[in-house]
Amino acid sequence: MKTLISAVVVAAALVAPVASFAQSNQPVTRAQVRAELIQLEKAGYNPAGDHSDYPVNLQTAQARVDAQSSTTAQAANSGYGAPMAGSSQAGRAVAGGDRSSVYFGN
Repeated sequence: MKTLISAVVVAAALVAPVASFAQSNQPVTRAQVRAELIQLEKAGYNPAGDHSDYPVNLQTAQARVDAQSSTTAQAANSGYGAPMAGSSQAGRAVAGGDRSSVYFGN
């Protein structure tokens, strides 16, 4: 009986953080919803348009918005863009160096 109780306590201790993490979503504000709707409208979605193709039109516009945001994120992390401020130095081979050295020619 004590083993069962301790197993239940351990299981509850492991599940409690997961349940509290799942409910940490913040409510969406009206301004955020409006901004998302504007993004969808710019991507070609018309909320007052043809209602027979509603889910397909919305999903297509959402895919365009997602593709545009992922392209923007890739461009920001691509490594291309303005050069970084700083300097670098490159070495050169020393004339008359020791030819038996492991570093000869490098």
